[in-house]
Amino acid sequence: MSIALKLFEQLTETTDERERLRLIADAIGTLEDSWPRPADIARAGDVRESELRLQKEIESVRKEIRESELRLQKEIESVRKEIEVVRREIEVVRREIEVVRKEAAESEARLRKEIEQIRLETERVRGEIRGVETRLHQALHRQTIWIIGAVGAVAGLIRLLEYLLP
Repeated sequence: MSIALKLFEQLTETTDERERLRLIADAIGTLEDSWPRPADIARAGDVRESELRLQKEIESVRKEIRESELRLQKEIESVRKEIEVVRREIEVVRREIEVVRKEAAESEARLRKEIEQIRLETERVRGEIRGVETRLHQALHRQTIWIIGAVGAVAGLIRLLEYLLP
């Protein structure tokens, strides 16, 4: 309920003049309490001064932002240059890797050929060894037969001599 309406109701209910004056004084006091204090009210000069101070701060902040933007743009450009250098280095490394891969593939192919040649040589040598072993076995067999024959002939001669020379 508004102060005026409340005051009207109180004034109509009261017949005592003194009481009416007190109610009016209380209503005026309530209104004074709800009004802003003169110290709380900004004057045009105060507002203008605050506005100028804020404009100065805004300009200062804008200047700081521009400086920050310039500094950041320089940093971004520096980082871009660094990235470009790294990209070039990566490209060089990629080329080197490709060269090493080719060399490794060539080495692997060369080693495979050498291994195959060694395998063939090993098989040839094994074949020769088997041939030599076979010839050795045959020679040993012939010598064994010859020795047995010689021993048999000597034994036969000994018996013949025993028979002839009694």
